[in-house]
Amino acid sequence: MIDFTTSRRTFLKNSSVSSLSLWLAPNAPETSAPSSLPISPQPFFDPSPTLALDLSPAKWIWYPMQRCLPNTVVLFRKELNLPSKPRSAKGYIIGDSRYLFFANGQRIQFGPAPADPRWSEADPIDLTNHLNAGTNVLGAQVLFYGHGDGTWPVGKPGFLFKIDIEFANGNTLQVISDGTWQTLIARSWPPGHYKRWYLRAFQEEFDARHYPHKWYTTEYVPFEEWLLAQELNNPANKPPINSTFNEYALDISGRVEASQLRSRSIPLLKENLLSVTKLAESMTVRWKRSPQEYFEFGTSDAYVVQRLPCVVSSTPQSWTVNVDKDRGAILTFELKEQVVGFPYFTIDAPSGTIIELMVQEAHLVGGEPLLNTKFNSWTRFICRTGTNRFETFDYESLRWLQLHIHGSEGQAIVSNVGVRRRQYPWPNPAQVQCSDAKIQKVLDAAINTLHNSCQETIVDGMARERQQYSGDCGHQIHSLQNTFGDRLLHARFINTYSQGLTLDGYFLDAWPAFDRLARVMERQVGLTPWGPLLDHGVGFNFDCWYYYLYTGDKLALTEVMPRLVKFFNYLLKLRASNGLLPVENLGVPTVWIDHDAYKKQRHKQCAFNLYTAAMMQKAFAPLCEAMGMNDLANKARAVGNEIQATTVKLFWSSARGMFVNNLPWVAEEKEERICDRSLATAILYDQCPEGITKFCVKALANPPANLGLSYPANANWRYWALAKAGNVQPILDDFRSRWYGMESVAENNTLAETWHVRHDTTQQWSHCPVAPLFVTYMGLAGIQPLSPAFKKAQIRPQLGDLDQLSLINYTAQGAILFSATGKLGNRTLEISLPQGCEAELVVPAAEELKSLPAIGQPANGLRKYRLTSGRTHTFILKTI
Repeated sequence: MIDFTTSRRTFLKNSSVSSLSLWLAPNAPETSAPSSLPISPQPFFDPSPTLALDLSPAKWIWYPMQRCLPNTVVLFRKELNLPSKPRSAKGYIIGDSRYLFFANGQRIQFGPAPADPRWSEADPIDLTNHLNAGTNVLGAQVLFYGHGDGTWPVGKPGFLFKIDIEFANGNTLQVISDGTWQTLIARSWPPGHYKRWYLRAFQEEFDARHYPHKWYTTEYVPFEEWLLAQELNNPANKPPINSTFNEYALDISGRVEASQLRSRSIPLLKENLLSVTKLAESMTVRWKRSPQEYFEFGTSDAYVVQRLPCVVSSTPQSWTVNVDKDRGAILTFELKEQVVGFPYFTIDAPSGTIIELMVQEAHLVGGEPLLNTKFNSWTRFICRTGTNRFETFDYESLRWLQLHIHGSEGQAIVSNVGVRRRQYPWPNPAQVQCSDAKIQKVLDAAINTLHNSCQETIVDGMARERQQYSGDCGHQIHSLQNTFGDRLLHARFINTYSQGLTLDGYFLDAWPAFDRLARVMERQVGLTPWGPLLDHGVGFNFDCWYYYLYTGDKLALTEVMPRLVKFFNYLLKLRASNGLLPVENLGVPTVWIDHDAYKKQRHKQCAFNLYTAAMMQKAFAPLCEAMGMNDLANKARAVGNEIQATTVKLFWSSARGMFVNNLPWVAEEKEERICDRSLATAILYDQCPEGITKFCVKALANPPANLGLSYPANANWRYWALAKAGNVQPILDDFRSRWYGMESVAENNTLAETWHVRHDTTQQWSHCPVAPLFVTYMGLAGIQPLSPAFKKAQIRPQLGDLDQLSLINYTAQGAILFSATGKLGNRTLEISLPQGCEAELVVPAAEELKSLPAIGQPANGLRKYRLTSGRTHTFILKTI
């Protein structure tokens, strides 16, 4: 409730009219556990005590200032003298918005992970092998975004550090951030610099002439401009959003009782240095207007390129070019495949030499000369005298790396060009092989795509948004679990995404992300067609259900479940008089479903309501039961049944034997429109009246002209339905044609956002459509859990015309080893089950399997056999 005794200004700040008040201001009561009744929870919930982290007596610190400009970098330095080399030196570190930490001149780690500002996560840090007897220097380079980012919605500046040191003799020492640390504004990056683009906060421009080189080493002596840090008024168990520091640009403050500092919930990412494979092309550029103007404003007709090599001499790892005041050199380097990481290079050039580093996912040699074609994705470095080693502060997604060198007279020698690749440390390597070279190439591209899109959050395109969604990229969770055996990133996904619950009761479709807050405001005043996507909230219920089904873990759902309840009640309020959920004129939210399959917005109503009905029946209701909310589970199933029945009444065509998206408007539109999402959902969740599915299956197997097909990220719905119907050949044909035909598969070893992508554009060559990988596990090998934590599984191998498929499917009980050779009617299966996992093998009734007794009589042309846990089973199946 709002306290109406407060001032008018406070009331306006607390009002839901303000998009920022959705997160930071309302004085609403909180609830800590899901209710057993269908009552809408309050907007905020008590933080979980199991996740709390208190770094007392450490102090939040910052440079002594009254306001912090956007894109300000602050250096923190601490000297400590140790009597001997530590036996252990471990603790935690966090900086808002991003930090880079050094110890005795060595780069240690980059962080923190993107997080909701109310529940920031501090990173563990281990300095055991980096500290020595005598003088040691700790250094933190902390960037405050200020501007919103695709990984950072809002916040306040601050740095917090604490390590506990133990020596061999048992003595201990605690090192904390406090007012004794020295600090300096790093003017090598201009404070207050403009925003890179609307989803990237930091436009990096680094002048090495103003950088205090070696400041994080013992040989450096701080000069008089270094000041003692100010201690911020904020507890060490709360994130910086709760401090009293004035965030002048947004005038925000966090609610202390609703916020909590937490420990990192996933492992630190691993890094490895990756050199470019070759210099692909070089050329000279003459500027008609200043390069600074071009890179700031994209001025037209600003330069002329001479397409002759500008390299005057080279070795395998170095390249020499000549530059002058009027001409610049362009060097374009190529990587073996697309990666995510920090580009770097070394250059020996005159002081004042300027280098714009540009990256691209895809480039055609001989095409665009400057790779300034990816959201103005450039970083500027300015040389000091001598050798300069440059590395971007933030990470990029790239396969092509370009250096534009200009601004001085003389010779420049470029060497050591590469990327510090960052990857999630999967607990297990992906192991999946098949006999078809084209399909194997697609599977390999899917695995590399996951390396790029699964970092600290599950995102779609690292080169563009770096935001996590449910509707598009939530499908990756199947591969996290089955292909890599990782559940921590899945758990973090469902928690961090759920934190984007609005006061109204819907989920922001991407969180944490500044632009999702901005879209709320923009939508209210008619400045954008975009808004939170309701079908992503529907899909998020499935993401949560799958997490429980794969792991059996309820703890990770403790905070999530009340938010799912509120979303369920929000959907109930949206239902129209006919009982269906509308897809037009919803106010703030809009419905996505898919952007390729529909001619008109109203055509999405059939698919959206089938999807929502299935969610209530098959995801939300069983989750409620698992959490002890049986009354709410019954209500969810009843509402789902009502929505399904009304959708059948309005959109099911008895004449066609399928759902028709525009059936109510066919007379007006003079054509019938169907879509793969409606048909697939109806097959998967048994929504076709009287079980009539053959016409739906036929349309999915051989798409007619009026069938809207999903774009790659949601192609899995069609494949799942075909696999359930026992018709996998169209899936394999699609893998060999549309998927293998993607330009990104051949060039970047990735899967792209759309079926065909163009070079030197903003199109996404590494997105998240990894359906071929998890459909191979779930549909071709047919491995799926039947009970939580994979205590019971179904294995239904369907290889179509594949001669061989082998893979390892990781489960909560251990690894399932699967191998199949031969074709239907004459094939050999080898299946190894872990202890604690029983399975039922499902094969066509026409195949003979004499070594096991069948479970009951054949049904739907299939026969089931029970497989014992902890054993390896080998079968030869022949046609009867």
